[in-house]
Amino acid sequence: MVGSAIQGIYAKDENVEVIAPPRKEVDLLNRENVFSFLNDVKPDLVIDAAARVGGIIDNKLNPVDFLSFNLQIQTNLMDAAATAGVKSFVFLGSSCIYPKLAPQPLKESYLMTGPLEETNSAYAVAKIAGLRLIQAYREQFGFNWISAMPTNLYGPNDNFDFKSSHVIPGLIAKFHRAKIEITPLVELWGTGKPLREFLHVDDLASAIKFIAEKYDGYDFINIGSGEEVSIRQLASLVKKVVGYQGEITWNAGYPDGTPRKLLDSTKILNLGWKPKISLEDGLQSTYEWYLTKI
Repeated sequence: MVGSAIQGIYAKDENVEVIAPPRKEVDLLNRENVFSFLNDVKPDLVIDAAARVGGIIDNKLNPVDFLSFNLQIQTNLMDAAATAGVKSFVFLGSSCIYPKLAPQPLKESYLMTGPLEETNSAYAVAKIAGLRLIQAYREQFGFNWISAMPTNLYGPNDNFDFKSSHVIPGLIAKFHRAKIEITPLVELWGTGKPLREFLHVDDLASAIKFIAEKYDGYDFINIGSGEEVSIRQLASLVKKVVGYQGEITWNAGYPDGTPRKLLDSTKILNLGWKPKISLEDGLQSTYEWYLTKI
């Protein structure tokens, strides 16, 4: 999802050649493969948008995958990029790096000031290690390498699988199936009370290109929409966009995750970037894209 959006925005720049090999050509878990590829290409900029990602249940059931795979992917890319002499590198983290009960909105300085959310701590630890490795490469080799921490993302090319998706694609898929099957009731996990911030992936892509050109800071930088919504409100919005006419019930036996997660994006906003896609417009366009793929 993120990689395709970044490719899309750079494709509009005629002065840039984008190289994005598929997994069958470059397996990021294969260290030798990654070193060989980057040494041959020697790019000016590497954007690490690759990761093993998933929702609450997927994170809870597969912590080894989320920790080990992500550590390998990002370390292979960074080490290979350094060997190939890549001067610019953008590493994408995740807002789950912040403590579960950190003050809101989440400032970059809140990192490692408290315990992580248990259900996705393995993924969070991998991302924390990645941003620290970026800083280490700046310290030791003077590379212009930076890290960005996006909020919860959604949009075209997302994962709509019921078992492993994040909340927005999961809701879209559930409500659409219920609509087609004329199911009178849809059960959703948790209480619906947690508050979340969402950013359309095209807005993230514009932010990545922006900071790659405008930002050269040691500290990582938050990227968010600045708006939050409860999961209950989100479910109602998705239900409306999909056109599902049935009812919603909540199963509190499933975990909610972090009660609130809103990024403080003051740093990037002060640099001159801002999001353009509203949540409702983004949900509508995402659902329209989904309909073309099922």
